[in-house]
Amino acid sequence: MSTAMSVRLPKDLAEKLDSIARETERPRSFIIQKALESYIEDYADLQVALDRLHDKTDPVVSGKELRKSLGL
Repeated sequence: MSTAMSVRLPKDLAEKLDSIARETERPRSFIIQKALESYIEDYADLQVALDRLHDKTDPVVSGKELRKSLGL
C-alpha cells in the first residue's frame, strides 16, 4: 500500500531530480523513493555505529588484531 506525500524542494534540487528522472526514464516518485530508502539504510547503519562507539563493554580491536584474526 502506498501513501501520497507532498514535499517542497528548492528549485535547483527539483531540477536535478527532473534531470535524473529523464535520464533514467523513471518517474520522480521512484527516484525519491530509492533515495529515501538509501538514506534510511545509511542512517540505521550510523545509529548502530554510534551505539557501538558509546558502548563501553564493546571491545576495540586494532587493525593489526583484525588482520591477525582473519589470518592476513
